[in-house]
Amino acid sequence: MPETPKPPKTTEASEAPDPAQKFDRAMSVWKEWQEAPWGRLRYAIAEANLVRHCEALSDGPLRVLDLAGGDGGDAVRLAARGHHVTIVDLAPAMLEAAAGRAREAGLADLVDCVEADVDRLPAGLAGGGFDVVLCHNLLAYADDARHTLGAALAPLRPDGLFSVMALNRHSQPLTVAVRETDLPAAVAALDSDRAGTRMFGSTLTLHTAEEVTRHLTGLGCRDVRHYGVRSVCDHLVDDARKYEPAFYAELERLELALTDRHPYMHTARLFQLIARKDG
Repeated sequence: MPETPKPPKTTEASEAPDPAQKFDRAMSVWKEWQEAPWGRLRYAIAEANLVRHCEALSDGPLRVLDLAGGDGGDAVRLAARGHHVTIVDLAPAMLEAAAGRAREAGLADLVDCVEADVDRLPAGLAGGGFDVVLCHNLLAYADDARHTLGAALAPLRPDGLFSVMALNRHSQPLTVAVRETDLPAAVAALDSDRAGTRMFGSTLTLHTAEEVTRHLTGLGCRDVRHYGVRSVCDHLVDDARKYEPAFYAELERLELALTDRHPYMHTARLFQLIARKDG
């Protein structure tokens, strides 16, 4: 039940293989993951955290940029609330799926899909003016987290909202110990910032909320709020029960109650930071 991040930023053609093709091939497995309880929780909690900030930002529709937005898991939820969302991703199959999801929901007019690199956005996007920018599950693939965050912040207007989500390094030893009962590996994970994902066949870089908060403040962000995503779910080994509607409903209720409560967000499987960009 690992978190399976979405496509990374592009690599040079001389570096094999093409990452977009790798993610396109994993589409069916990715869809299954999204529909599983842990995938549903990841999106539900992220949406709830965003909504409380978006409502404070404006009463009207917002312009949202979803970087590495994949097949629209975050975007369509926000579009359903009346916001206009532009998804940027490198994988054509992911973007095709996002467009299809928007059409099925009757939201095609509110969702645009752009095939592009976070570091080389088209001029119309890179120029700024977005009210909200999402950078969810991208840092795990970035060679330089600060550089990636800086590129992601560039299109955001002054006083706009920035949301970054990443795998939490603090959770890795617990996850390995509880899910795999591999205690030596759990000890080794205490001093490692690397983990693998079977779905996309990649080695991931793990971060902490504290590290990323320092990057954000150094890049001109303020009012950084820390949330935990899946504080409990990944430490419950009975995955079958999570598919039971009543149990899932109670689990979601618990996760929402813990998302901003100390100390639980520090060991959640993912962290989400929502900040304001200085004017």
